Amino acid sequence: MTSRFFSFVRPLAVVAFGGNALLPPEDSGTTSEQLVRAREAVRRLLPILARGYELIVVHGNGPQVGNLLIQADCASDRIPAQSLDVCVGQTQGSIGFLLELAFANELPRAGYRKEVTTFVTSVEVDAADAAFLKPSKPIGPFFTRERAAIHEEVDGWTMVEDAGRGWRKVVASPKPRSIRGVDVAASLVNRGYIVIAAGGGGIPVVVTEEGDVRGVEAVIDKDYSAAMLAASLSADLFIILTGVDRVSRNFGKPTAQPLPEMDVALARRLLAEGQFPPGSMGPKIDAAIRYIEAGGREVLIARAETLPEALDGKTGTLIREKRP
Repeated sequence: MTSRFFSFVRPLAVVAFGGNALLPPEDSGTTSEQLVRAREAVRRLLPILARGYELIVVHGNGPQVGNLLIQADCASDRIPAQSLDVCVGQTQGSIGFLLELAFANELPRAGYRKEVTTFVTSVEVDAADAAFLKPSKPIGPFFTRERAAIHEEVDGWTMVEDAGRGWRKVVASPKPRSIRGVDVAASLVNRGYIVIAAGGGGIPVVVTEEGDVRGVEAVIDKDYSAAMLAASLSADLFIILTGVDRVSRNFGKPTAQPLPEMDVALARRLLAEGQFPPGSMGPKIDAAIRYIEAGGREVLIARAETLPEALDGKTGTLIREKRP
């Protein structure tokens, strides 16, 4: 990951949050419900603007893409399913639209006069990434073993049994190589726009030896893409919103130790020790390390509900290259 120098009138913050913020498991997933959740999410982001930052928002899309794939399966006898890269593009547009509506309603109420735009973002991955040799990311609906066997034979899918609930398709989760259109995002920020970008980790694409760009069936972790986007734009602050107040050593154990601050060396050591599991905090810490190593300044990992307090240093975990 490399950074380029961009100069902005005001400091820039890049914030990443998961798709569950707009579609938690307890919701049915209607548009009206998601719009309510979008407004809640936007209200939680306003303290970033209050502290003088320009803002880029990176959202997840796991539940939303899952629903698209379930819909496609239900209608498979009538219309062909869209490929996963197209589904990611569709959710970038639909979630971006909901967030744009939420910002349009919440910004004036908070006294801001800013425009918001969604930047449909492709992210290049390496066709030779080892992740393509062993797909591991479950997506979409559950199938019976018989249906799974048909998909394996006819469609060439890789299927795995998932926790006794049925069989699911798994795809690769490669690391991002570059964010396409970074200059566009920088131009929009310089014009004062709040930018929604790299939704769902970005639409995964590869560049062939002939120079052609094509989409691929893969899922890019949104925290890695957000870290790369923040580094590429020389962002002053990278914020990762999660479900805990602070990163902890020995999380979930009686010996748990909340960590208000970490330098990169400590974060790297604890990650290597297995303190941060791959399915939860691990990718967030790894993304934070990558951002700092690419020249980034600070990473704040915090709960969305307590973001104002985290920005004031009262909660959350701040990661820097070196502790002051």
